[in-house]
Amino acid sequence: MTYAEALRYLESFIDYEKISSYKYRDAVNLNRVEALLDGLGNPQRNFKSIHIAGTKGKGSTCAFVYSILKESGRKTGLYTSPHLIDFKERIRISFPKERGIEEYEVAVLVARIKSFLDKFTKASKFGSPTFFEVYTALAFLFFSIKKVDIAVVEVGMGGRLDATNVVTPLVAGITPISFDHTDKLGPTLEAIAKEKCGIVKNNCVVVASEQSSVVMNCIRKAAIDKNARLYEAGKDIFYEPLTADPEGQTFHVRGIFGDYTLLTTPLLGRHQIVNAACAIGIIEALRSKDILICSHNITSGIRNVNWPGRVQVVGRRPWIILDGAQNEASAKALRSSFAFPARRSGTRTRTFTYRSPRCALEPSCGTPSPRSRSMLPCWVPGRTVTSTVRPSRVGREISAPSAACAIEIGTAQYRLAPSRSKYSWRWTRTTT
Repeated sequence: MTYAEALRYLESFIDYEKISSYKYRDAVNLNRVEALLDGLGNPQRNFKSIHIAGTKGKGSTCAFVYSILKESGRKTGLYTSPHLIDFKERIRISFPKERGIEEYEVAVLVARIKSFLDKFTKASKFGSPTFFEVYTALAFLFFSIKKVDIAVVEVGMGGRLDATNVVTPLVAGITPISFDHTDKLGPTLEAIAKEKCGIVKNNCVVVASEQSSVVMNCIRKAAIDKNARLYEAGKDIFYEPLTADPEGQTFHVRGIFGDYTLLTTPLLGRHQIVNAACAIGIIEALRSKDILICSHNITSGIRNVNWPGRVQVVGRRPWIILDGAQNEASAKALRSSFAFPARRSGTRTRTFTYRSPRCALEPSCGTPSPRSRSMLPCWVPGRTVTSTVRPSRVGREISAPSAACAIEIGTAQYRLAPSRSKYSWRWTRTTT
């Protein structure tokens, strides 16, 4: 079987990622996935796993965890979805060098299981598997064949009914939960959180990013019900952003068991610091399962993470930034990621120009949905801002007389002038 033939065969299964409207609870069936994997010898039982769910940041958190484990020298697998360009991106291994699954490997695996899949599809009382279910089974089979020590697995959608929820993870991670897929997961944050918390298994360890009180209460209840140990960001894990520029950012993390200072990552945006802190918590939580990762591996893993298409700067004149934000929370995170603080470099003055992207919400792309319309203020502030800054220190606030700033909004110009307090400055309109 050739790769093209294997691809055509996989695409013969229904792909709900390409269908916007369907009955979610009728379309997915965890019993079907379990029966499918049972017929393949339950490859998911042949390796340890980390399972990560959430609305936003779960893919990035998986990438951070995978990068740290790779730096530690462990044979690590990574399964994520969706892909950017090619669905082979979804399955990766760290050894003998980091790579995605090859075309010939996809062809060999599909040829190996095709006969069984054909029989299973006809005979199964649970109906035909979906594309995502089949590809998840391929990923687990690939990891089993390659004898990975541990696999980092990202939930596709939700958690409780997701095809990946057949693993019994050492650690379950839950990244920030917000409104998304409300027609399938539920109309409230509580309903969505309950679906996400479905990945929490008996006696596992749970690491949760900062959440709203409603969501965190759901996570705590799930942990209690499953007798799982819970670590929370903001309670057990803390982080402090330091500096940021188009090359990356630096920050501190106080983890469950240790402090990690002056961490650097190429991924931009405060939300990526949140994801990195969650990933560090997940790595530290592995200690309870007798897996110890040293601080050097954590530092280098955060520094060397590779996760394209997430606030990725690919051009500067003009600024071109790639990102896949698709709900209100991620749009706000994307916009905030553009505000790079100016850095002092000798006596030179640096100038930054910011223009908001217009992407998929312009009239030429059709009428936005009600939820998309709520994102418009996040995406399109409708102005170009040019700032020239000579700050006395790096940080959000400029609070010293050595600062000299000006911005232009349309035809109006504003300058940074001292307020009544000599320790604070404010923007003052100078021309119209």
